[in-house]
Amino acid sequence: MSTKPPSLTERRKAATQLDIARAAAELFTERGPDGTTAEDIAQRAGVALRTFYRYFRSKQDAVAPLLAGGADRWREQLAAAGPGARLPEALERSIAQSLAAEDEEAAEGVRWTRGLLRAAAQDPALRAVWYRVNQESEERLREVLAGLAGPETDPLEIRLAAAAATDAIRIALETWAETDAPVRGEGSPAALAVRCLRELMGGMRLLGEATAEDGTRDSTRGGSRDDGPAASGSGSGV
Repeated sequence: MSTKPPSLTERRKAATQLDIARAAAELFTERGPDGTTAEDIAQRAGVALRTFYRYFRSKQDAVAPLLAGGADRWREQLAAAGPGARLPEALERSIAQSLAAEDEEAAEGVRWTRGLLRAAAQDPALRAVWYRVNQESEERLREVLAGLAGPETDPLEIRLAAAAATDAIRIALETWAETDAPVRGEGSPAALAVRCLRELMGGMRLLGEATAEDGTRDSTRGGSRDDGPAASGSGSGV
């Protein structure tokens, strides 16, 4: 699935949007959405107010690029598995890698998400942005999964798999944001997301066969299904 690389203008636009998104996230964390205005965000980002409104409709909408960035990287990693890849393993691996927080920059991005989700608990407009970002990610994920699974796969199974994978990450991040658990290791977003994925995809024909096999292996060795890739959250989680 090849895509045309972005032009210089597109890259500059994306960089400006991300600068504004980071400024909005900082201010929401410091003051809350109610204590932050679009003017505050524009000033923190070093752009004119008209530039802010060129890209975003509201102050809450400004954080969308920050929330969507992780999903974009996740889909890229998943697509790299290539046609014919076993979807359960490819999904678990890509989720663990995208949430791993293997360096400080990645860890900071996950912490921004925690702060925004905590702020969203008291702000319906910010929650709406979060849900929209997840819906858009799910729709884009369908195309990736269809390319991996092949043309013979039932479209309904593709939709169910995309919904399960997207919800696994969403629920994991929301659950993690309610706690003070670390960004890596036990209770991290990566560990929770893999656990959620296994629970959600267990009854699906497209994904369930490998899950059942994993469960058999785990019960044979006396472990639980949480013992496997969830452990990757300790070193290779999202």
